[in-house]
Amino acid sequence: MAWTFLLLAGLLEIFWASSMKQSQGFTLLIPSVVTVVLMFASFVLLALAMKTLPLGTSYAIWTGIGAVGAFVTGIVFFGEAVTATRVIALALIVAGIVLMRLSETV
Repeated sequence: MAWTFLLLAGLLEIFWASSMKQSQGFTLLIPSVVTVVLMFASFVLLALAMKTLPLGTSYAIWTGIGAVGAFVTGIVFFGEAVTATRVIALALIVAGIVLMRLSETV
């Protein structure tokens, strides 16, 4: 169950990061409220995952999912640039997530 909580926490991180972008620096009410609610839910799920999983693994995977998801969301929905350097950086993050997951036996 801890891995499920961690995956869901990471997915919520993608959504709260996107809604934060849409809040325009917390100047728009609805995206700001959505951001805070999703942040809270993401943190709760991360905390539940950390009851069983190690801190370093949980946090690295949570932020990795968020970083990869935010990268893709930025490209697809916000027209951000796709460069070779950014794609290589993304691949390194994914490799790190996979290695962290493989290092755990829980």
